[in-house]
Amino acid sequence: MRPGQQLRFSLKPFIALVSVTCIILSATNVNLPDTDWSEYNGGPDKNHFSALTQINTDNVADLKPAWEYASGGADTVKNTTQMQCNPVIVRGVLYGVSAGSQAFALDAATGKEIWKTRLNDDTFNMTSRGVTYWTDGNEARIFFAYGALMYALNAKDGKPVTSFGTNGKINLKDGITRPGADEYVVGNTPATIFKNVLIVGTRVSESASALLGDIRAYDVKTGKKIWVFHTIPKPGEYGYTTWEKQNYQNTGGANSWMGMAIDRQRGIVYVPTGSAAFDFYGGNRKGDNLFANCLLALDAATGKRLWHFQTVHHDIWDRDIPAPPNLFTITQNGKKIDVVSVVTKQGFTFVFNRITGKPVFPIEERPFPASDIPGEKAALTQPIPLMPEPFTRQSFTVNDVNPFASNKAEIIEILKKSKTGGPFIPLGRERTLFFPGSDGGAQWGGAAVDENSIMYVPAKENPVFSSLIDAPNYKSSKALVTGKQLYQTYCASCHGADREGNHDGTIPGLLNITAKYNNTAILQIMVKGRGMMPAFTQIKAQDKQAIIDFLGGKNTSTQSDGKSKLSTVAYTHTGYNRWYDTNGYPVSTPPWGTLTAINMNTGKRQWQVPLGEYPELTAKGISPTGTDNYGSAAVTAGGLLFIAASKDEQFRAFDRKTGKIVWQFKLPAAGYASPSVYAVNGKQYIVIACGGGKLRSKSGDRYIAFALP
Repeated sequence: MRPGQQLRFSLKPFIALVSVTCIILSATNVNLPDTDWSEYNGGPDKNHFSALTQINTDNVADLKPAWEYASGGADTVKNTTQMQCNPVIVRGVLYGVSAGSQAFALDAATGKEIWKTRLNDDTFNMTSRGVTYWTDGNEARIFFAYGALMYALNAKDGKPVTSFGTNGKINLKDGITRPGADEYVVGNTPATIFKNVLIVGTRVSESASALLGDIRAYDVKTGKKIWVFHTIPKPGEYGYTTWEKQNYQNTGGANSWMGMAIDRQRGIVYVPTGSAAFDFYGGNRKGDNLFANCLLALDAATGKRLWHFQTVHHDIWDRDIPAPPNLFTITQNGKKIDVVSVVTKQGFTFVFNRITGKPVFPIEERPFPASDIPGEKAALTQPIPLMPEPFTRQSFTVNDVNPFASNKAEIIEILKKSKTGGPFIPLGRERTLFFPGSDGGAQWGGAAVDENSIMYVPAKENPVFSSLIDAPNYKSSKALVTGKQLYQTYCASCHGADREGNHDGTIPGLLNITAKYNNTAILQIMVKGRGMMPAFTQIKAQDKQAIIDFLGGKNTSTQSDGKSKLSTVAYTHTGYNRWYDTNGYPVSTPPWGTLTAINMNTGKRQWQVPLGEYPELTAKGISPTGTDNYGSAAVTAGGLLFIAASKDEQFRAFDRKTGKIVWQFKLPAAGYASPSVYAVNGKQYIVIACGGGKLRSKSGDRYIAFALP
């Protein structure tokens, strides 16, 4: 046998072995490159998706904590702090926000702190959902909204880039003021980047004194304003006739607080908007109210409107779009269609052709009840998507009361006297039911979408009730006003007429507030805001003091200045009241929290499972009921879906094909946030912010990353 033949014969087993080894290495991602989670919710499409497969259904049971970072700033005594941040990871560095609202950078493989801001500007308190990363290849910046101030930070050391705006920051209040408005504005959700354009939405108050909700774009290097889109149109602008003539001056809101998605290839930014303020009465803003409650497709370079769709006409239910859109591709009749979708608090999903705005599934305008409140004119119809299938139930009646409710008979009797039964029932003077609750259905965590166009959406189904009452002293512009009247005007809609807050602790009670805080501390909260509470900058100093006196047991009076009415609308509402039985469980039949998979090619639900549980009910033999939840999921090509979100403080992995739980871990505080998935040096990680602080759960400040041993 010739030497060459012998050599070729000898190499065959070796070559085969090498080939098999390479396949194994590839399958397990041993040589995994650095893989980023470079934007809020994973990328410009906001799909919460990672193509990593190192952690998969075969080995997820071995998942363990890899590192833990104490971010600082948690209030573990009063449990008033939260973390809702979805951190971004770029080239092995994790950027996030602490429980104390400071931006930071970590080594993403070890959790070691690289830098952390020490910002102390005189601005409003806020809960941040993250930061925005930008680079031109030469320098890198982190854009971080600290209250009303948008900072540009050097990504390497966290120091302000002084060439941006004024000493490294711009004030988000500039340009959105109007006569009679308050001053409250914060950037709670990361901004969006298109080339050198920073596109910004904001959170403003939800009262009649709210600032304007304009969408704005700035130069990423200088902070100079590039374009503005008026969500409440001015004279001559498209949509102006859908409002009353002066609404661009006397109405606010219609803002984009929930985040945006962007198709950078086409240069289109997709912007969801919220309700016009005041949320529950629109007698002073008759009409459909474009561009409130809309999905807007704007030219990202110029702000020009390309198309829009309004998901709620003349919103008087606070049914704003609650989360960023999703961008993905579906297949129908053998044809691929690039689409954009939004989920809603009502449990609907609207899906549109990304370019034309044409609905992909039929949408039907259906009639709904008229309002019985004088001055109000509810829209005659509302758009209802016939597909995809709703991911929540759509009605709540006496037949839907929790069978093991502790005071079931009492609940049924109250329900019989209430306005209930379906969506879009206008608030009346009697108890009016929202189902799903006033904050969803879907909430700000939004939906995840995998590479097969399967959507995964967490939701909740907790009945909430409210009603409208006369705004105190509405008709008189100059009169003595008591602290109690002022409390009813500015505070009762959230904290309740009885000062007991809501039942689950999302909004605290104020009955013993003076035992916890002195007058100075209460005044500071009113001036600065805290968490979900806006700052009451529009209230005169003597009126703030009268409210503080009332909370302390004295009903003092102040003199109106005669220049403006105590309220600019005729009504206020009695609060966001989650309805629980005497044992503290929702009065509706479970599930109270769900995770649903929807095939977006067909619009059909694939599965739905409870998300979360009450261990004490499970111990009694009751199947997991699901719980109230905040935050969303990360879905991976490894066949997994990771989500915390639930009240029970668990972090879970689901088999994305079946909805079966395949791993879970008890967190130090509830993870009311969305996880991020990334890889560094060939190792895959999943990280979650554990901030708690809502739903009467304890606050925390930890970020925990998980990996295989």
